[in-house]
Amino acid sequence: MSKYYDRTPHLIAFSEQSSFKDTYAGPMDLVTLEAHLLTPKSGPGKTVVVFMHPVGGGAYLPMVSALARAGLSVIYCNSRYRGADSALLMEKVVADLGACVRYAREKLGYEKVVLGGWSGGGSLSLMYQAEAEDPQITETPAGDPYDLVAQQLIPADGIMLLAAHVSRAITMTEWLDPSVKDENNPEIRDLELDIYHPDCPNQPPYSDAFVARFRQAQIDRNRRITDWVKSKLADFRSQGLHSEEFGFVVHRTMCDVRWLDATQDPNDRQPGTCYLGDPRTVNNGPVALARFNTLRGWLSQWSYDDSRANGPACAKRIRIPALVIGNSADNACTPSHTQRLYECFAEGQAERYEVEGANHYYFGQQDKMDEAVEVCMNWLKKHNLA
Repeated sequence: MSKYYDRTPHLIAFSEQSSFKDTYAGPMDLVTLEAHLLTPKSGPGKTVVVFMHPVGGGAYLPMVSALARAGLSVIYCNSRYRGADSALLMEKVVADLGACVRYAREKLGYEKVVLGGWSGGGSLSLMYQAEAEDPQITETPAGDPYDLVAQQLIPADGIMLLAAHVSRAITMTEWLDPSVKDENNPEIRDLELDIYHPDCPNQPPYSDAFVARFRQAQIDRNRRITDWVKSKLADFRSQGLHSEEFGFVVHRTMCDVRWLDATQDPNDRQPGTCYLGDPRTVNNGPVALARFNTLRGWLSQWSYDDSRANGPACAKRIRIPALVIGNSADNACTPSHTQRLYECFAEGQAERYEVEGANHYYFGQQDKMDEAVEVCMNWLKKHNLA
């Protein structure tokens, strides 16, 4: 028990009919979300900050606890896909976040809800708010019925994007190894694009022409996978198999010129590293983005052209006040992500701040954490949200 706040578990449950199961165990038509409520000793207050990440696992992140220590109520709620995103549908995660926001307002009695969009939770929060303010989605990118319009999502009162990237699909594409020529045999690669190979003729610092070619090849690879996914789904449906799924592996998904060349999207990060360690190792390791997939999951969260969880596009559809905080030593969400998000808000709608020298998680950086929290608290008070 913290001397600053109380942490209590909550289960948020709701019914949802589905033609097949995409999460492990539990009743077929019941969704149960695990949530942590952090309530300051000074009392719950009128506002709660709600965090959710598509794949979850952040209930003990430094920022979550730090905001509670500063006197804010905070909920960290895991989505239904906690720890397993191979079949994840962003549309269903939006529904999960909606259930948490409704719980906070109607069950817990908070007057104001602020979305805390940490890292991959940034584009999720933006997608949620866009659908709450301007509902449009009635089916998944695979064409399966899923009606977010009918859910009447409750709009939040503010949004804080903290060390956030622009989207899972865009980020993964910018990390996708473009040298892979054959998805069924990833050892067949284009040496000129294989930046981790010692004999690659292109070495850092990279030329503008090479980076442009590299980036286009990443998009092209994403689109090839997407074309195959759509063809596979169409084939199943032509056989009358409308609920059929198919699991597949995407190899080599952690490859970015920014990790080897510090002049690309420059900040204070350490060259040769990424937020998961050595990118050469992680590139084909088990925990990299989009390693294990299903057809519908790919289209919803990883397809460059089909995923609706596009942070900048969603930001243009919302009208609530926004705070965008970047960390200058972040080796996951680099400055261009922060800038792209900030620029998509209407003039005067968003404020931007950069924490100099901070890493992605503020691990071992209490002073940087304190600075970020102070910025959040001042912004919340300015907008009468704390």
